[in-house]
Amino acid sequence: MYILGIDTSCDDTSAAVLRDGSEMLSNIVSSQTAIHQKYGGIVPELASRRHIEMIWPVVDEALAAAGITLDNVDAIAVCNGPGLIGSLLVGCGFAKAAAYAKKIPLIAVNHLEGHILSTFLEDKRPEFPFLSLVVSGGHTSIYLAEGFGRYIELGRTRDDAAGEAFDKVSKLLGLGYPGGPVIDRLASLGNPKAFSLPRAYLPDSYDFSFSGMKTAVRNLIQKDGSHEKEAETTEFAKNVAASFQASMVDVLVRKMEWAIEGKGITRMTVSGGVAANNELRSRMAEMAAQKNIELYLPSRGLCTDNAAMIAAAGYPRFMAGELSGMELNPKAYLPLGVQG
Repeated sequence: MYILGIDTSCDDTSAAVLRDGSEMLSNIVSSQTAIHQKYGGIVPELASRRHIEMIWPVVDEALAAAGITLDNVDAIAVCNGPGLIGSLLVGCGFAKAAAYAKKIPLIAVNHLEGHILSTFLEDKRPEFPFLSLVVSGGHTSIYLAEGFGRYIELGRTRDDAAGEAFDKVSKLLGLGYPGGPVIDRLASLGNPKAFSLPRAYLPDSYDFSFSGMKTAVRNLIQKDGSHEKEAETTEFAKNVAASFQASMVDVLVRKMEWAIEGKGITRMTVSGGVAANNELRSRMAEMAAQKNIELYLPSRGLCTDNAAMIAAAGYPRFMAGELSGMELNPKAYLPLGVQG
């Protein structure tokens, strides 16, 4: 069977085709990075307008790459939240129109569940139960995944998401948008011990807090001032990037260690855009090896927003008969699972 996945949750227009729930026949992503770079971040109105322009071409390309037409699609899985409401409306509207016109079953998928199940697109897949760290531009949470559709949120960020903090620090350093890739690269050239930045471990919970790191970086920059011209060439910028990344990764790894010990789970996944970070992948693998934990990391192309993960999350819901009707509407805020 073929599932068409659609994701327009933020600034990437994506469509994908899966066969039998896990075989990825296509995964097309149209990036808007060039549009938003000049503004230093995503402009929601521009994002939704671009989705309107690209949704048909992207879906057509995904179907063509898979060697099928819309007539061959057995179900359409669409992300209905959380995300930018204007962007979500485009994807949901298109999916509903296609499902109605072709009489195809429609499946609503939570974006966060898509990230959690992105590892199911790889050859090596985790068995339930497992712990899942979702770390992206808009979310940083730890989940206990007990089964398909059964998730317990153990902790979440109390302020900035990790990816949001990367973007803000990059902007403070004058490095541009998006911040994650440039800081990842610059940090490899700096000294992670050059500056002592705060690490809000919050030992009484599995929650996160990254606002203190951002404020500390801003204070460093205000004292130095060398970021103002050719920031990437300065030792200061390299060392700030390395120190910030080290503090971020330290917290993410420590929190997962505590969750592993607290819940007695020996399998874990790390997904979301920040999961593409080289230092985070390396440190998580090191920690997992030390504790004899099975670690599952999606390939970097499946860490960032994509429709293949939406289709992967939609498949078990389709098999369980959990379908949506034409009354489906997107939601900017859409929690996943229950609070732990």
